[in-house]
Amino acid sequence: MPNTPPATAPAPSVHAEGVSNDEFRAALSRLAAGVVLVTAHEPQTDPDGPRGEDVGMTATSFMSVSLDPPLVLVGLREGSRMDDLLDEQPLWAVSFLSEGQSSVASRFAMKNRISDRLLFADVPHVTGKESGAPLLAGALATLECRTEQRVTAGDHTLVIGRVLTSSLPGTDGSPLTYFRGRYRKLG
Repeated sequence: MPNTPPATAPAPSVHAEGVSNDEFRAALSRLAAGVVLVTAHEPQTDPDGPRGEDVGMTATSFMSVSLDPPLVLVGLREGSRMDDLLDEQPLWAVSFLSEGQSSVASRFAMKNRISDRLLFADVPHVTGKESGAPLLAGALATLECRTEQRVTAGDHTLVIGRVLTSSLPGTDGSPLTYFRGRYRKLG
């Protein structure tokens, strides 16, 4: 058997400013974030073909931008399915997840999943009247949005959307949060 040198871990990626990816991730993991489900409806491409698919993605990089006009921002990994879809489809929605919806958050955070249609199959939701996107039942709040601007920022796309509708389907309860790499409940 030939002598093989022991495998060594790759050196951490250090940026010109001196912070490594691991150091940056570790620091940001200590910032609690609310968890949302971003959804959109992929339009039907063939008039004689199957209905377009509902698409969903869990996100923690979501924030309010402006009250007048009402604008919000979501950060999407560049080249992700949702990034590509929102580049073509200007209408989308956001459901603010409650502490009891961590399984929904985990489901839509999975990488390399086969079909979002299967993921939505047993998740109670309604179709937004303005966006055509799924709005989750039991969410603390839902918004329907239209993209106003897209900004490339490093390996992400910041999508700024004008809020078209707002509702409070599940006003009781606490938010689902993400802290130190895990979904958490307040308190």
